[in-house]
Amino acid sequence: MKKEKNSTCNNLKSGEWNAVCNKAWRIEVHPDEVVGPIKIMNAVNNGPKKARSDQTSSNFDDFKSLKIPFVRTHDAALCYSYGAHHCGDITSMFPDFDTDETDPANYDFTITDEYLETIRLAGGEPFFRLGQSIEHWIKKYGVNPPEDFEKWARICEHVIRHYNEGWADGYRWNIRYWEIWNEPDLNTVKEDGRLGPTWTGTKEQFLELYKTVSLHLRRCFNDIKIGGPAFCGWNSWKDDFLPFCVREKLPLDFYSYHAYAQSFEEISYSARQARMLLDKNGFNDVELILNEWNYVRGWSDEWVYTLECESGRFNQKGAAMIAATMIDCQNSPLDMLMYYDARIGCAMNGMFDIITLLPLKGYYPFVAWKRLQTLGTQVKTKCTESASGTFLFPEHPWEPGDNHRELVACAARNKEGCLAIFIARYSHDNNIVATVPVQIRLADGRSLGNARCHLTDAVRSYTEVSLITHEDGSATVRMQPNSFALIELD
Repeated sequence: MKKEKNSTCNNLKSGEWNAVCNKAWRIEVHPDEVVGPIKIMNAVNNGPKKARSDQTSSNFDDFKSLKIPFVRTHDAALCYSYGAHHCGDITSMFPDFDTDETDPANYDFTITDEYLETIRLAGGEPFFRLGQSIEHWIKKYGVNPPEDFEKWARICEHVIRHYNEGWADGYRWNIRYWEIWNEPDLNTVKEDGRLGPTWTGTKEQFLELYKTVSLHLRRCFNDIKIGGPAFCGWNSWKDDFLPFCVREKLPLDFYSYHAYAQSFEEISYSARQARMLLDKNGFNDVELILNEWNYVRGWSDEWVYTLECESGRFNQKGAAMIAATMIDCQNSPLDMLMYYDARIGCAMNGMFDIITLLPLKGYYPFVAWKRLQTLGTQVKTKCTESASGTFLFPEHPWEPGDNHRELVACAARNKEGCLAIFIARYSHDNNIVATVPVQIRLADGRSLGNARCHLTDAVRSYTEVSLITHEDGSATVRMQPNSFALIELD
């Protein structure tokens, strides 16, 4: 990476830089105070594209270098590069519901095999969604309730046997996570009369489907994780699903849901609410997985602006949102966070350019998180305003109605003492334009004089910059609105 010299002189005395600024922040890192392991905040939906003999665009190598741990398969059927409607959905693999589900000849695994194999070659483990991709069209094909729930469960069984037990010339991949359906609660009838895009049945029908499928799969397999159902809203579906699982004694190894917002605090808040709901119903040990999330300012009039922030001309805002959400959710009850979407050709993909497949600014939070995950152990950080000493993060969890915070940080170390500090400045308010100095200090007294810093903002993409160093061993990085930095010390 290109190394950029800071135009401001280095080696200022501690406090001199802050004295000339109206606003300044301070981060204190405590390398000896262990918080816990760095969690999986860097999983994604959908995988890379391999280059072919012609039209050789590919993001495979860039994707592989991120060491993404889990890749969810939902909406793969919407991507031509993966195989479109031949890929990923139950109707892709078992196209004629009227045929014998025990006969391998009635299955078409070819395209899905290649899609999953590409994910595995890139280092990811598939997180398999059993169900259908979203259908925004006026006529629905795959998102209607299956004609026979028991048969649909047996089809899912044979899909699992193909990938985990070698059935039908299959594999022994030991895919662990099997999610039943996606967003069944997104079934509201639209103003123009269209049915919801992910489930056209009733809530009661879906509960019965989950019951039928989860019980059948548990009878067949003791070594997989069964869960779902990837709810998308805070509504009565959530309130009814968990008590139903308790009453019917249903398998629920993980609980998945979705959250889209215009601030990272709203997303981490949703995780706390979801954990409370699980614990209230006795699911204290059930994994909590947020497996769709992204910046969304609005789904109607503000949708175009949303896409510009995710993958367009304001991509640095979406990228800063990614970084801040990863950091904030590391300190939430979440067990896994899965970005939506790394799908090829998707306008919500802030990681890779929709045409060239080259990395966008949203790629680099995943580069930073890979470094934290490699080190492995989270250590304590304190973020304060330099002048007042007011805590910014994480002493006071955000609640609705609170002012939005601009700064979050997470630090990790390994057994040898190597340290990385991931800092994100996300500006919810587009009227904020001032660059702010952020001073970093290590509580164990070590100097940051030899630390390396990679900065991403409106004009830089993971560019190595010189820190402003101080006589007391601390260092300062100047951060624009919607920027993030990774500071490393060996």
